[in-house]
Amino acid sequence: MTEQLWTDVDRYIDARVAPPDPVLEAALREAQDAGLPAISVSPSQGKLLTVLARSINARRVLELGTLAGYSTIWLARALPPDGRVVTLEFDPKHAAVAQKNFERAKLAPMIDLRVGPAIETLPKLAAEKLDPFDFVFIDADKPNTPEYFEWALKLSRPGALIIVDNIVRDGKLANLASDDASVRAMQRFMDSLARLSTENRVVASAVQTVGSKGYDGFAIALKL
Repeated sequence: MTEQLWTDVDRYIDARVAPPDPVLEAALREAQDAGLPAISVSPSQGKLLTVLARSINARRVLELGTLAGYSTIWLARALPPDGRVVTLEFDPKHAAVAQKNFERAKLAPMIDLRVGPAIETLPKLAAEKLDPFDFVFIDADKPNTPEYFEWALKLSRPGALIIVDNIVRDGKLANLASDDASVRAMQRFMDSLARLSTENRVVASAVQTVGSKGYDGFAIALKL
């Protein structure tokens, strides 16, 4: 089994469930031209976000980690015309690329892009007393993931879905001796998820994945 094989299978799947889309392809080109890291979700992963958001009739989405807005577009397209995505991005350069992509996709009116450290923006969102979110996608800086998940619970409604990306870390998640800050954060997050499940605050699972993005995985939690 090789990463080339994983990529070949991803391309096969993408061609059938997430075929080429001019708007999404342009978003990736803008990211590449601007020198942004190539860490956006894959097309089939983006389509999965759409399927999950639509499965619960989501109207309000919170995304942590905008990058060039590729996953944001997938999420916004899952919503009804009066839906709203609030997306948080730390880097102003990334945010500028994302905003351009939202405008090209004709989705800018339904996307609220907030620039700054998410760990500082989240309390501000709480203070605004916005309507609770139906769906949360966490794909930001990894060391703060456990804190982001706690904020996701505070800001979402019962029945909301919360997706946490990149938890497996190329298999390092199971290495309890790891001193990598991102790995340790995901281990803390998984321990927290176990506790919250025991307390009947969430129903959750996690899945390993392989593909064009390498070996990783995600967690999915339903807020009770």
